[in-house]
Amino acid sequence: MNLGALEITWCGHAAFSFKTPSGKHVIVDPWLEQNPMCPPRLKNPANVDTLLITHGHGDHIADAVSLAKKHDATCIAIFETVLWLGKKGVGKLIGMNKGGTTERDGMKVTMVHAEHSCGIQDGDQVIYGGEACGYVITFENGVKVYHAGDTCVHSDMAIIGELYKPDIALLPIGDLYTMDPAQAAYAIRLLATKIVIPMHWGTFPALTGTPEKLRELTKDFVGLQIIDLKPGETLTGELKRFAPV
Repeated sequence: MNLGALEITWCGHAAFSFKTPSGKHVIVDPWLEQNPMCPPRLKNPANVDTLLITHGHGDHIADAVSLAKKHDATCIAIFETVLWLGKKGVGKLIGMNKGGTTERDGMKVTMVHAEHSCGIQDGDQVIYGGEACGYVITFENGVKVYHAGDTCVHSDMAIIGELYKPDIALLPIGDLYTMDPAQAAYAIRLLATKIVIPMHWGTFPALTGTPEKLRELTKDFVGLQIIDLKPGETLTGELKRFAPV
């Protein structure tokens, strides 16, 4: 597997930063400023072109409005979440729904199913944010990345694997709010993906799942690579890891 010029950086929790082969900056689930796992150098990005949001919980959407306004970035989310973002003054919006595909910054972004809640905390109210989702992102060099969002394991992962054949899966493993390592191991079997980056683990003491446990449960999976990035580490080229200064 060679990512070419694509760079994948884990910002901690479920937040990932992508530098596309053409140099665009894309962030999925922008929780940076108050994210205890996010390195200081990643909390205030110099530029952002596109934001993808899997659902409306604060640990996934908290910085979406501020980043979108500051950088004139486009937010992509499920329709109801986009309505809320618009009311908060975000100008560039793409609302979509599961099964749909949109093109942006040389990417094809397909919204896929996830099983999770999606209430948006707005002051002392919880606003309906539609449903939680995941994304399959096809970059301009053909690399396909599946960001599962917050979810339990579900049978649609077999469809995602068969239909889209993602090269890399970003899977939550922390337990309590998402899959634990046992469910993530089953998800890998359904997806038949050979490269997995664990996420949504270690942020808080309650998130007890670990990459080590996931490795133990998948040691019989031939050819599987579990790449447990550290927050701030970047994956690029022939799956080389580095931590930019």
